[in-house]
Amino acid sequence: MTTPLPETYDLIVVGLGPGGEEVAERMAEAGWSVLGIDRHLVGGECPYYGCIPSKMVIRGAAVLAEGGRVNILSSGRADIAPDYRPVGTRIRDEATDNWNDKVAVERFERLGGTFVRGAGKLAGRADDGSVQVDVGGSTYRAPHVVISVGTSPAIPPIPGLAELRGKGGPESPIWTNRDVLRAPEAPASMVVLGGGGIGVELAQAFGRFGTRVTVVEASERMVSVEEPRASEVLAEVFRREGIELHLGVGATAVGAGGDGVEVTLANGSTVTGEKMLVCVGRRSNLADVALDKVGLDPSARTLDVDDQMRVVGVNGLYGIGDITGRGAFTHVSVWQARVLIAHLLGRPNLFGGYHGLAWTSFTDPEIGRVGLSESQARERGLRVRTGYATIASSTRGWIHGPGNDGFILLVEDVDRGVLVGATVMSPYGGEILGALTAAVHAEIPTTTLTTMHYVYPTLHRGILGALDDLNS
Repeated sequence: MTTPLPETYDLIVVGLGPGGEEVAERMAEAGWSVLGIDRHLVGGECPYYGCIPSKMVIRGAAVLAEGGRVNILSSGRADIAPDYRPVGTRIRDEATDNWNDKVAVERFERLGGTFVRGAGKLAGRADDGSVQVDVGGSTYRAPHVVISVGTSPAIPPIPGLAELRGKGGPESPIWTNRDVLRAPEAPASMVVLGGGGIGVELAQAFGRFGTRVTVVEASERMVSVEEPRASEVLAEVFRREGIELHLGVGATAVGAGGDGVEVTLANGSTVTGEKMLVCVGRRSNLADVALDKVGLDPSARTLDVDDQMRVVGVNGLYGIGDITGRGAFTHVSVWQARVLIAHLLGRPNLFGGYHGLAWTSFTDPEIGRVGLSESQARERGLRVRTGYATIASSTRGWIHGPGNDGFILLVEDVDRGVLVGATVMSPYGGEILGALTAAVHAEIPTTTLTTMHYVYPTLHRGILGALDDLNS
C-alpha cells in the first residue's frame, strides 16, 4: 500500500529542468521540505535532448573534420569513413541512460526531496494564503511555488507537416531536436527547416557524418540574432562543406515524396530528404500551468519576474528558465536558480543583471556572443564604435590554417568607454568569449583592456587586434 504524500511543503517546484532541479535540490539540501513535479524527465531538455547529446554529435563531427585536414597539415595520411552509430550509442548509454531519469530522481530524493511524476497546475490559494498546485487530482500547497516548465519544440502550421509527423519519434519522417538525438544512425539526407542556433548546429554536424543536408530558412540569413558578418561567414562555410542553402524563402507545404519527405517552398521549388528536421523555435509550456488560477493571463508566453525571480503581482510565486523570456539557455536558468536560492535562504543578493548575457552557437567555427549587437546598441541611441579583426590575421589563426574562418567584433559605448557587446566567431569561440563576457559584465574600460597582457600566440590575442582597430 502506497503511503499518501504530505499535502503541505515549504516549497513546490513545478518543472525540474536544469534551473528547477537546481532550486529543488539545493533547498532540500538546506533542510526545506520540497515537492518536485515533472511530467517528463528530471533534468529537462539539456541532458536528454539539448546541450549534452547535441554537443556529443558535434564533438564527433569535429573530429571527422579535423581528420580530413591531416592530409593538408601533416605528412601523414588519413582516410575518413563517417559512422554515426558510435555517437548514437554513446548518447543512449552514457548521456541519457536510454532516456531514463532514475538517477536524477534518486539523487533528489536522497537530499530529502519528494518527487511526483505528472503535470502540475496552479489551483489558487488555500485558506492560509499558500499557493496550491494540483497534480493528477491531488492538491498540494506551499508558501513558495516555483514555475520552471520550460519550452517544447514548435511545430509550425505548414500544410501536411503535422499529418506526416504523426506521433513523432525517431521512426517518423519528421523530426524535432528530440527525435534526431534519439536516432541510432544518421539519415542519408535531411531537410533542416530553420537556420537558428539548433538548426545550424545539427545541420553541420550531420553533414559531416555523411548526411546530404539542405537548410531552408525564411529570413534572409541564418542565425539572424547574430551579427550579419557571422551569418555571412557561416553561409560560406556551409556551402564549402556541401550544405545546400535556401535563404529568404519559407516552406508552404510538406508531404511524402522524393527520398521520403518533399517540401514545397514559397518560390514554387521543392527540396527532398529522407528526414525533415524542424527547428523553427520553441513554444512556451506556460499554457499548461493554469495561470488564471492566480490571476495571471492564461495565454501568457512568459512570466514577468523581478530581480529576485518573484512573479510580479503574485505573492509566493516565482519563475525561472525559458518562461521568463530572458534567453532559452541552461546557463541562464541555473543562474536564475542561484539568485532565487540566495533570496529564499536570506543570503547576499546574486542578481547581476542581463546586460552581460552571453551564449554560443556550437557550429564550426563557434559563434560566441555577449551583450548587444552593433545594431541593437544603435537602436538604443548609443554612440557606438566598433573594432574588428579576422581570426586568420592573428598568428595563431594563421597557424591553425583550415578552419580558421571568423572574426572578433567589439561594440563600444563611446560615451562611457566600455564594451556593451562583442562577437567571437572562431575555433573555440565560446571559450575565447569568456574574457569579453567579463569585460561587458563588469564594464571594464576599453582603455584598461588595451593595457592587458594577451598571450602570444593564442587565439584570444585576436581581442587585442580588434581593440587596436577600435582605437585606430
